[in-house]
Amino acid sequence: MQTVNSEYYAKQEIKKSTFLSFLVPYELFDKTHERLKAEHPKAVHIVWAYRFYNKYLQIVENQSDDGEPKGTSGPPALNSLRGADIINAGVFIVRYFGGIKLGTGGLVRAYSSSVNLAISQAELIDFEIKDSCSFFVPFSLISRFEYFLDKEDLKCQKEFGNFGACIEISVNKDEFIKFYDFCKVFLIDEFKFLSIPLFAKDILKDFND
Repeated sequence: MQTVNSEYYAKQEIKKSTFLSFLVPYELFDKTHERLKAEHPKAVHIVWAYRFYNKYLQIVENQSDDGEPKGTSGPPALNSLRGADIINAGVFIVRYFGGIKLGTGGLVRAYSSSVNLAISQAELIDFEIKDSCSFFVPFSLISRFEYFLDKEDLKCQKEFGNFGACIEISVNKDEFIKFYDFCKVFLIDEFKFLSIPLFAKDILKDFND
């Protein structure tokens, strides 16, 4: 699977209708939608589609024809994302009507090609499943954990309490295995996992009852 980490843009004209396509990371989907509606108030349609992994590692998909004849724009846009094996991304196609109707088949081809054109402009990167992992670390161990996380380039969020810190990181499977191996040397009651990635349950086994 592949994804994008920034916005990519393409433009084409078909029978005097202008199609502007925007491929964006899924986390920017809502913000981009609002921006495009504000930037293109005279556009007749803003068609969209997206695919992403939810917290249960299930693929969620959705699309909208936004007033185009049913099935002629949103589904073709989504199918283009599927065909390119793109995940955790969304696409928008802004249409300015040129006065010539394209017909059902013409609309399908126009929206499919608009998405494919944006994809062709994108720098696609390999997608890897990541999930959050949170744990409690007593003050006596925080410096060791900070050193490890910094060395492995794992960004974290910390919330300090009276006895230590609750730390949250986002990891893929290989990163979690390495982190788990690091944690095993601290088999003390004060260290505790608060939540683990779904893919990590078999790895942990009975480390943390």
